[in-house]
Amino acid sequence: MSLIELSRDGAIGRLTIRRPEKRNAITQEMMTDLEGTARELSGDEQVRAVVLDAEGDDFSVGADLSQPRFSGGEQPSLLMRRRGAELGAKLMRSLREIPQPTVCAIQGVATGAGACIATACDFRIASREARIGYGEVKIGINLMWHAVGPCVQLVGPARAKQLIMTGRLFGAETLERWGFVDEVVEPSALQERAREWAEEYAALPPIAVQMIKRTIQRYSGALDEAILHADADQWMLASLSEDFREAVSAFFEKRTPTYRGN
Repeated sequence: MSLIELSRDGAIGRLTIRRPEKRNAITQEMMTDLEGTARELSGDEQVRAVVLDAEGDDFSVGADLSQPRFSGGEQPSLLMRRRGAELGAKLMRSLREIPQPTVCAIQGVATGAGACIATACDFRIASREARIGYGEVKIGINLMWHAVGPCVQLVGPARAKQLIMTGRLFGAETLERWGFVDEVVEPSALQERAREWAEEYAALPPIAVQMIKRTIQRYSGALDEAILHADADQWMLASLSEDFREAVSAFFEKRTPTYRGN
């Protein structure tokens, strides 16, 4: 069974993350599949709007830390590690470049890679019990995936620092006040409301809507490519630190890590 499912219902496309037994933890294979599926949707002129959602109780708890790059398993060459570190940015670019309006439906926890995927969409509808944040700092690494710029654009510098520097999960209602979440609904209404948002945009003139979307994104993210290319290099440096190894060990050993700045 594919862990990324693409379906179409009239003018609405639907991208679904399907790994609920692992709380939709994201692997590199899933990232590649999601990137390819996003590009497939981009070329479908019959689809006028897209809903991105996930099965299970959580949208996504982030990267799968059992992957070799986190767990200390066999590593590729330094060159290939860097290329692998850029995969998230490619995924974000493919999602942001979907020309049709995109609506993300968020339930449960969305952190790390899950929060990045949500950030890449045009709109975010969250269940009232949803909790969202960027947890990378808690394993001793920076926020990657070119997600810093979009986060700052949504909530401003000070609140972006709270989200990214603390690694905390914030409630949906707080993030609605901050501008990260567009609407908070009861859990039972999440899918229906996300669909309603998509239907509203699908009913509008597609040429005008898609040109407007691109103009706004180019304006608001004008500096992203000039600045955020370095996040993969920052990850390469952070992943060599003792703090990173301590954080990952503490995660698997279910204990509180001790950071020494090494």
